[in-house]
Amino acid sequence: MFNFNYYTPTKIIFGRETENQVGELIKEFGGKRVLIHYGGKSAIRSGLLARVKKILDDVGIFHVEVGGVVPNPQLGKVREGVASGNLNQIDFILAVGGGSVIDSAKAIAYALAEPNKDVWELYQHTRQANACLPVGVILTISAAGSEMSRSSVITNEDTKEKRSYGSDMARPKFAIMNPELTMTLPDYQTASGCTDIMMHTMERYFTNGGNMELTDAVAEGLLKTVIKNAEILRDDPKNYKARAEVMWASSLAHNGLTGCGSDGGDFATHMLEHEVGGMFNVTHGAGLAAIWSSWARYVYKNCLPRFVKFAVNVMEVSPGKNDEETALKGISAMEDFYRRIGMPTNFKELGIEPTEEQISEMAGKCVAAVGGKIGSAKVLYEDDMVQVYRAAAGL
Repeated sequence: MFNFNYYTPTKIIFGRETENQVGELIKEFGGKRVLIHYGGKSAIRSGLLARVKKILDDVGIFHVEVGGVVPNPQLGKVREGVASGNLNQIDFILAVGGGSVIDSAKAIAYALAEPNKDVWELYQHTRQANACLPVGVILTISAAGSEMSRSSVITNEDTKEKRSYGSDMARPKFAIMNPELTMTLPDYQTASGCTDIMMHTMERYFTNGGNMELTDAVAEGLLKTVIKNAEILRDDPKNYKARAEVMWASSLAHNGLTGCGSDGGDFATHMLEHEVGGMFNVTHGAGLAAIWSSWARYVYKNCLPRFVKFAVNVMEVSPGKNDEETALKGISAMEDFYRRIGMPTNFKELGIEPTEEQISEMAGKCVAAVGGKIGSAKVLYEDDMVQVYRAAAGL
């Protein structure tokens, strides 16, 4: 195992009707003038936004709102939030939504805290953040884990670049997590969320260094729990217990817990998907599923013990005649799971058909974003990225 730091300062309030505590929590963390940030019409249609505004009114907290965050949150919406925040002297950002809303809220919080600097520079990694306004969350989608993480991902819609940035300063002060708020999600979004949760864990699992028995056990238990409950939710979307299990898994998958002691994780699949999302605006979890098996088949021989362990302990396949056969059986079992919950396993099933030129462009942008290489299971360079994309495209 390697040395590690584990820092998770977010206060979690979990369970039914917990959103009613939002006013008290904002006051606890010093908020007086709040920007409510949210996504589409679901927050309005469900009545959640109106309830939140009334709660803030009742406790005397000033608030304004900026909605319209889309999947793969855009820099333009961040700038809109910044303009509103500056105009209204905002000192606290409340994200009401899922990972896209939370990521956008974090970017707004960075920008408002350093008003004389361009926030996109953070995501280009040309500077580091020195300040960030406090962020709180009412979670409505179990997926990204942004409610407890240090990271956020923003898409520059003009350049088609999807970039990530992380700082502990942006970790939310609190996250209100009521599983009932996720029950109105479309089935595809629920399945995509489950895929993202699992991928956050798998990115930390398939490594070539620093693995701990206890961390592995946590990761394997989390993966098996999500697999079980994703299939329950496919058939019974209103199942509260399954919603609760998946919601808590979302946070644990991306708050650092499942990577303690490792070399930091692989994250090649995520970075490859960022370019797919930037170019084709696909749902993030579905994009990950469409890439993963092509990545896995490209790298498994370089990380064979981990793929064998995954196949047996997570996918519960019977060992093959040798380790390579066992590893491949595990990859196939994961593809079968994706199909059972309606997720794609390649680009065609995702609904896109990138050309050779587009594949080269995505690989070039990816290698630029990661500084030349990415990966732990196998280090990928630009030519490797092209091969993974081509495999996912069936070329």
